[in-house]
Order: sequence, then C-alpha cells, then structure tokens
Amino acid sequence: MMQTQTGNISSSGSGLGIPEAAPETPDILIVDDDPGMRTLLMSTLRRNGFRARGAADSQQMEECLASGRTDLLLLDVMLPGLNGFDICRALRQADDNIPIIMISARGEEADRVAGLELGADDYIAKPFGPSEVLARIRAVLRRGVRTGEQRPFRSKLLRFAGWTVDLPRRELRAPSGAIVTISGAEFDLLVSLLDNAQRVISREALLEMSRARIAGSSDRSIDVLISRLRRKLGDDGEPPLIRTIRGVGYMFVAEVSRH
Repeated sequence: MMQTQTGNISSSGSGLGIPEAAPETPDILIVDDDPGMRTLLMSTLRRNGFRARGAADSQQMEECLASGRTDLLLLDVMLPGLNGFDICRALRQADDNIPIIMISARGEEADRVAGLELGADDYIAKPFGPSEVLARIRAVLRRGVRTGEQRPFRSKLLRFAGWTVDLPRRELRAPSGAIVTISGAEFDLLVSLLDNAQRVISREALLEMSRARIAGSSDRSIDVLISRLRRKLGDDGEPPLIRTIRGVGYMFVAEVSRH
C-alpha cells in the first residue's frame, strides 16, 4: 500500500472519469487491478495538479489510450491477463513511445532491470510514499517526450557518424533519415554521452546527468540503458561508438558536430 492517508476519497466507479482541468495539464493513466491503490493514486495526482484516469487491466488501458491524450503510464507489474511486463513489451514493439513508470511489490534488482530492458523509463517498488511518486512522474515528464515541451539548447542538432539528434524535437534520426524510436531515459543518456564525447564518464555521473533516477549507483540500470542504445544505434562496428571503460564507465568515441 502507498504510505499515506486516504482521507475522504470516493471509491465509486472504475476511475475512468476525468475531472475538469486545463488542456495543458499532464494526463496520467494508472493501470492497477487494486481499486484502492488506483483510487488513492488518482486522488494524489489530482490534488497535485495532474489529470488522472484509472484502468484495471490491459483492455481498460487500451480503451483509455484510445479515448484521449495520455502523457505517462503508471503500470503495475502484477495484473490479470497481460501483466505489466507484457504490456510494456507490446507498447514498445508497436513503437509507442509513451513514458512508462512501472510499479511493483517486487523490488528485486532483476525485476527493475527486466522492466528497463523492455523499455520502461522508471521503476518504483512498493511500498512507496506520494512524494516519491510525484517526484518520479515530474522527472520523467521533464524529459518532454510526450508533452512536446521545448527548452532552450545551445544547439538544435547534434550529428555523429551519419546520425542526427534533434534536441528540440527529441528525435533520433538514422543515417537513412528514418526516425528511431527512443525512450526518454535513452534520449537523455545519449545526449549526456554526446555532450561529453571522447571523455570517460562514470556510471554515477551518467545517471545524474541523464536524470535516470531509477536506482542506486550499484544498480545495473545504466548498463541496461547503454545496451539498449547500442542496439538502436547498430553499434557493433570497430571501433564502437560507445566504448566500455572497464571498472569506470563509458566513453562516446565518435566526433560530434553541433548545428
């Protein structure tokens, strides 16, 4: 259970309704088969300025996704039918880049790594407090993957080995010109590497610079993100684009130009 008092929270309905809110307010979809947890999370989010909807399973989730904009998915791992891992895998295979924060009573490192490998942007283990949920949601939304938020950048485009990173649009384009699907955490990590090209960066520094606040410095989360980036960049040449510096961290070895 989330560590907070529920107060006067209505438990009627399935939680699929949307309260009055400004159009630019981020819309969060909570997928959890526990009606108490679902209602509590929705109440917490609404009190803190978010729009919030709830779904009990993958079918209700699909109905919610089809009915309107969703800026972030809070996805429980243990669900009836398709579980959270299956849903995350299906969304990423369909090239749906919606930010996903997985929530689970199982906080083992293997589960966190599995969620990241499937394309989740973050992972929260139960029990958790409302301040942690809000902080993680805000951190993921700051990446601007779905909200279209644009922040000032020193440059608009970064280019390397035929690839292009469009910073305002937060897009990665292959040498062929095709847009490559990339999660918020992957994008932030790639930009951090490009900003420090040809310099060795520790795992801890990369976690901090990319805002991938997923686990402590002993966690394998940064290695998982690096592995996912390498696959998407087709980084199997010699020399590789991202070099592992054993016992220290990583280095992006290609030259990077700014435009």
